[in-house]
Amino acid sequence: VQLQASGGGLVPAGGSLSLSCAASGTFFFAFNAMGWYRQAPGKQRELVAALTGSGSTNYRDSVTGRFTISRGNAKNSVHLQMNNLKPEDTAVYYCAASIPSRAWRYWGQGTLVTVSS
Repeated sequence: VQLQASGGGLVPAGGSLSLSCAASGTFFFAFNAMGWYRQAPGKQRELVAALTGSGSTNYRDSVTGRFTISRGNAKNSVHLQMNNLKPEDTAVYYCAASIPSRAWRYWGQGTLVTVSS
């Protein structure tokens, strides 16, 4: 199983970016949750948003109202729409996926989001 994240880049404060994550090697099963984590320099990795198989979403407080996680058209894919970006959103963003036996079992390679002030 591999997760491929894309869509990072450089954007001015107040701008928008959309991240995408697609899984390969998952023909026979579906994840029970997918999400996005981020890690800023010198900080711990933190959960940004999560989407369960039933459609429930969860966001960290600092991105609520600005970020939206949604299911992609392809099986086991997810998007993260980020609006009104702030310099403190600058981080490497990682896509992750859970299976019933283990939360956040699979991880993508990370994509850098840089928000300039």
